[in-house]
Amino acid sequence: MTQPDPRAALIPDQSARVGVATYASYPEAQRAVDYLSDQRFPVERTAIVGEGLKTIEQVTGRLDWGRAAGLGFGQGLFIGLFIGLLFGLLGLGGGNLLFAAAYGMVMGAVTGLVWGLIGYAMSGGRRDFTSIGGMRADRYVILADAEVAEQARALLSGLPPR
Repeated sequence: MTQPDPRAALIPDQSARVGVATYASYPEAQRAVDYLSDQRFPVERTAIVGEGLKTIEQVTGRLDWGRAAGLGFGQGLFIGLFIGLLFGLLGLGGGNLLFAAAYGMVMGAVTGLVWGLIGYAMSGGRRDFTSIGGMRADRYVILADAEVAEQARALLSGLPPR
């Protein structure tokens, strides 16, 4: 049995809202809601809804043994630096902040390199590339509670062009 999402209570029922404006990009919709806020409109009674969602995965490069080792090394280096500084600041690094940071960087880099190579080996060549994922919508609709929808439309008709 699944439990209800506690965050759901924070999001009003969208079916009780009506569309008041549609924009081609999120920054345009954001600008419109900001304008409503500047006009003292109760913006907590609005929502920006992306419609026509698409997932996009931008391939950023090839992944081979060298790149897997390099990425693991770099990630481990920075995680190790953070942990080393944290230990040094808490006095757990032998009393020397610089030593704790350097030790953390070395241990993190070695651990990251090893895990990067293990992860690449375990992929079995099924994903020999790196990428960045994201989501994009075709359009962004501003919804408002039915009771204030006409007021929102009237105010947005006065939104100055960019």
